[in-house]
Amino acid sequence: MAATSPSPMITDLHRAGAASDVFAGAARLAAPPAIPAFARRRMTTGLPEVSEVDVVRHFTRLSQESHGVDNGPYPLGSCTMKYNPKRNDALAALPGFAHAHPMQDADTLGGVWEMYERLQAMICEVTGMDACCLAPAAGAHGELAGLLVIRAHFAKLDDRRPIVLVPDSAHGTNPASASMAGFDCRIVPSDLKGRVDIVALREMLTPDVAAFMLTNPSTLGLFEDQIVEIADAVHANGSLLYYDGANLNALMGIVRPGDMGFDVVHVNVHKTFSTPHGGGGPGAGPVAVKASLAAYLPSPVAIRRNGVAQRDDDRPLSIGRMKSFHGHVAVLLRAYGYLRTMGAAGLRQASENAVLNANYLQHQLAPMLPPVYDQFCKHETLLSGEKLNTSARQFAKRLIDYGIHPPTLVGAGCVYFPGDLKSAMLIEPTETETKASLDYQVEIFQRVFNEDTNDQALVESAPVSRKTARIVLDN
Repeated sequence: MAATSPSPMITDLHRAGAASDVFAGAARLAAPPAIPAFARRRMTTGLPEVSEVDVVRHFTRLSQESHGVDNGPYPLGSCTMKYNPKRNDALAALPGFAHAHPMQDADTLGGVWEMYERLQAMICEVTGMDACCLAPAAGAHGELAGLLVIRAHFAKLDDRRPIVLVPDSAHGTNPASASMAGFDCRIVPSDLKGRVDIVALREMLTPDVAAFMLTNPSTLGLFEDQIVEIADAVHANGSLLYYDGANLNALMGIVRPGDMGFDVVHVNVHKTFSTPHGGGGPGAGPVAVKASLAAYLPSPVAIRRNGVAQRDDDRPLSIGRMKSFHGHVAVLLRAYGYLRTMGAAGLRQASENAVLNANYLQHQLAPMLPPVYDQFCKHETLLSGEKLNTSARQFAKRLIDYGIHPPTLVGAGCVYFPGDLKSAMLIEPTETETKASLDYQVEIFQRVFNEDTNDQALVESAPVSRKTARIVLDN
C-alpha cells in the first residue's frame, strides 16, 4: 500500500503543538545528569513488559473492588466521608494552584494566601471563632494543635494544669491527642440519657484541669442540651472548653460552637466541607480559637496587610509548625469551593437534611434495630442489635454482599462506647442521600434481618460475594 501524507488537520495540529510553550519548553530541557557508576544497576530486574491496556485494566479492576460514596450507600457512622462534588476537583486542578511549589518565592504565591485568608475567615464565621490556622493535616492533627495551644496558654500564665477531661462517648482520638500533648486524660461518664453526667463533671473539675474536650452532638448522635451549663462550669474552674468538630455537619449554619461557649475547635473538612480523605492520603484539620488564644496558633497563618493577603510567620508565642510548608493546599481549596458554593443558606440546609435523613433511617429501622437512646437524634443514630440472632458484626458483613458499606460497629470488641453496648451500629447517611437511596438501604437492612432470622448460617458466613475470602481463625 502506498504511503499517504498526513491530513491537513493533523499537520496543522502538529505545527500548533510544536510551536506551543509546552512542546518548546520540553525541547529546551537540559539533558539529565549522568548516573554515577556506583548507583547503576548491575543486573536486569526481570520486570515484565506490560501494555498500556493491561495497566489500565489492572487499576480499573482495583478501583471497582473498592467501595465508596461514589458507587453506593456509605452509612459509616461518625466517620462518614461526605460526597465530594466533582467541581471542587476541577478547582484543585487549576494550574496556578496545582503547579505551585511551596519553596518558590513568597510573592509568587499570592493566590494561595488570598484563598487561605478567605477560608480562615469563613471557618471562623461558621464556628464562631476569632482566628484560624489551616496547617494541620487531619482531624486528629488539629486536635493535637488545639491542645498544644491550650498547653501554651496555661504555660504563659504559669498555671500548671496537667489534666484534660474527655467524655466516655468521645472519639478515640481525643484521649490519644491529649496524651500526645502531654496531658493526663480523665474520662467523664455519660448519664442514662446518653449526655454528659453534669454532676460527675462538676466533681472532676479541679484546679488541675486544663480543658474539657467535647463533641456536640456527641458520637452517640445526641445533642448536649446542657451545653451552656457545661461551659459555665468549665470556665468557672478557669479551664477551657475544646470542641471536637467531627460532628459539625449536624449544626453548621444553625448554631456555632463559639456561641455555645467553646474556646478552641478543630474542623474535619472531609466530614463537613466535602473534601477527600482516607486511604492514607492527605486531609486537613484546621484549628480555630477565640481571640485570647490567637497568638498561640501554629505557623504559618494568612493575614491581610494593606489589603493584600500574605503569610505571617512573625509569631513569637506560636506553638510553631505542625507540618512542613503551608498545609494541604489542594484539600483546603476544595473546602473553599464548597463553602463558596453553598453559602450560609446552603450550609444550613445541608445540616437540616443530614439530621432529617438520620432520623428517617432511625424511624424506619427501629422495628428491627431499635435505637439505643429512643429520642430525636442529630446527624447519626445508634441502633441496637439486641434482636439479632447473630451479631451486629455479622449483620454488617452481610450488608457488604448487597453493596452497602458497613456502619460503624459498637461493642463486641470493635469500638468502646459507654454502657453495655454488646451489639450496636452507628449509622450516618449525610445529607446527599436521596429518599430513594435511604429506602433502598432500609430494604436491604430488612432483607438481612430476615436472613438473620431464617438462615443464620448464611449471615455467619458473610461476606460471600467479595473477591477477598473470609478467614475464620480457630480459638
